[in-house]
Amino acid sequence: MRIVAQNRVAILLHEGIRGTHGKTGLAYLRYGEATVVAAIDAQCAGESLAALTGIEKDIPIVGNVTEALRYNPDVLLIGIAPSGGALPDAWWEEIKCGIAAGLSIANGLHTPMANRFGQLREGQWIWDIRQEPKELHIGQGKARSLLGKRILTVGTDMAIGKMSTSIELNRAAQKRGIKSKFLATGQGGLTIAGDGIALDAVRVDFAAGAVEQMVLDWEDEHEVLFIEGQGSLLHPGSTATLPLIRGSQPTGLVLVHRAGQKHIRDLPDILIPPLTEVVKLYEMVASAAGAFGQVKVKAIALNTSHLDAEAAQEAIERVKQETGLPCTDVVRFGADSLLDRVLV
Repeated sequence: MRIVAQNRVAILLHEGIRGTHGKTGLAYLRYGEATVVAAIDAQCAGESLAALTGIEKDIPIVGNVTEALRYNPDVLLIGIAPSGGALPDAWWEEIKCGIAAGLSIANGLHTPMANRFGQLREGQWIWDIRQEPKELHIGQGKARSLLGKRILTVGTDMAIGKMSTSIELNRAAQKRGIKSKFLATGQGGLTIAGDGIALDAVRVDFAAGAVEQMVLDWEDEHEVLFIEGQGSLLHPGSTATLPLIRGSQPTGLVLVHRAGQKHIRDLPDILIPPLTEVVKLYEMVASAAGAFGQVKVKAIALNTSHLDAEAAQEAIERVKQETGLPCTDVVRFGADSLLDRVLV
């Protein structure tokens, strides 16, 4: 079970359009293949989705699931991840309303739903996205021997655009006729791609092995794998970046940063070092003092969504001068210039 192009999707996004916990839903609005017929956010009902998000799609924002049913969805995507992962009771009632109306559920929360409801209708399903893969093993560095390129996105913080960067690079590669694939490692990426692993559902001892197996499974069919990054080596609460590096054994890294960000979001006492130092950190960790060869940061993907076009270009030029690396905002200006570098 997964969302396919033929589905009609309503996205539950309460307090996620203006807030900070709507990443999954907003990512699907931008990149999902199925038709999104409504976004559900009582805080923004009736407003313009394009004006609020910069995603140029004419999709209505409605106040609740009952209003969304007017647009004939067949899937309700849980596009929010509130702090602590728990939904308020009122939002659970929205999901129950969707189930009663016959909608299938795509659930990216840590809390599974498949066993929470009774008998579903024929063809109706619940997809709990965050599930640990089967037949786990510890990482063994096997991806190091593969012939194809493996490009991993890494970041100066969480939730700054690593998934978007990987998707944009993959799309640019496919437009050139390159056999490439986006490998999803989080609930947002999995919702869009339909396959991958939910890394934060994997026990830490097996995390690198799960990434390794995913890479081994797809490498034979593709020249380039674009692996979705998670977390940050700079964030004290992040445990995902290292197993991604060790499991994928990347041939190159793309560093993602939000223009002008000086500290870890919500942790003002943890400053982000100069990007030149962050580049050195990631190259040192990925190379492990040469144990895994020399792995380089090949480019910088700069998130400029909070800047106007002129300020964005100025920020990109500053990063180019500071680091000596190619830099652009791949969502705003396209990924071709970075793709040229990562394929070298």
